[in-house]
Amino acid sequence: MIRLFVGLGNPGPEYEDTRHNAGFWWIDQLARRLGGSLQLDKSYYGMVARINNAPGASGPIWLLQPLTYMNLSGKSVAALARFFKITPEEILAIHDELDLPPGEMKMKQGGGTGGHNGLKDMQAQLGSGNFWRLRLGIGHPGHKGEVAAYVLRKPPVDERIGVEQCIAKSLDAVELMLKGDMAKALAQIHAKPPRPKPPRPAPAEGAPAGAGAPTVPGGPVPRAAASSAAVAGPQSSPQPGPQPSSPTASAAPSLATALPASPATSSQAAPAGTQAPAAGAAPRTAPSPAKAAGALSSALSSALASALGRNKT
Repeated sequence: MIRLFVGLGNPGPEYEDTRHNAGFWWIDQLARRLGGSLQLDKSYYGMVARINNAPGASGPIWLLQPLTYMNLSGKSVAALARFFKITPEEILAIHDELDLPPGEMKMKQGGGTGGHNGLKDMQAQLGSGNFWRLRLGIGHPGHKGEVAAYVLRKPPVDERIGVEQCIAKSLDAVELMLKGDMAKALAQIHAKPPRPKPPRPAPAEGAPAGAGAPTVPGGPVPRAAASSAAVAGPQSSPQPGPQPSSPTASAAPSLATALPASPATSSQAAPAGTQAPAAGAAPRTAPSPAKAAGALSSALSSALASALGRNKT
C-alpha cells in the first residue's frame, strides 16, 4: 500500500503554474479530496499534510510537497520517510514526463530516472529506486537544448486541461493504492476510453427509410420475382367436392368422340403406347369434303339429341 504521496516541483509563485510543477498540482487536488490541509513543516523541508481517516487506508497517510527545489527533492522525502518508517515501496512520486504528450500518463514501480533531477535525488537519498512513479505527460519541445526553458513555462490552456484530466482520473485510483491493490490501481489508471461506435450507413438517395427486398422464411426474394408475383396476383386453387354439371359440359365428350379425325390431328404425334405405321405402308387417305360434311352434320345432330334427352330425364 502507499503511505506517502510526494508531488515534485519548485516552490514560489513564479513556478506555480509551470509544467515542472505538475506533481504539486496533483498533491493539491488530493488534499482537497481528502479534506487535508498542507502546512509548512521545517523538519521535513516542505509542505506536509497528515490524513488520518483516508478511505481504504489502515492508518495515517502523508502528502508532501518538497520546498528544496527540484534538484534536492530527496532531502525532504528521505527525512519524512525515515522518521515515520516508510519504505521506498510505500512511496508514490508524482512528476512531469517529457516523453508523454499532455493528456496521457503512466504508472510503474522502480526503473530509471529518465534524466529527471527530482527522481535522481530521491533515489540517491533513499538508497533505492524501488518507489512508485506516476508520470504525467507534458510533451517534449522537440530539441534537447530547449527542455530546461520548456518545463519552466506555463502550458497552453488545452495542454493544462489534458494534464488536469489525467490528475482527476488517477485520483479515482487512490483508494485502491491505499488498500494495497496496486494491480487494480494500475489497470484503472492505464485503462483506455471506450471506442466510439461507427456511424450507421445512410440510406441510398430516393429510397425510403427501411426499404429493401421483401423477405420470406427461406430468405430474401429478388425484386424482379417480387414484382412479377405482385402483378400476377394470387392463384385460385380448385375447390374440393363434386362440380355442378351443365348440358354443355356433358355434351362435350360426345362431340369429341363423334367427330372424325382431321388431317391436322392425324399428323400429330401418336399417344404413348401406340405403334407408328410400318415403313412403306400406304398412307391413310382423308375423306372427301362432301363425306366429311355429312358425317359432321350427322354427329352434331346425334350429340345434340342425346344431350336434350338427358336433360329431360
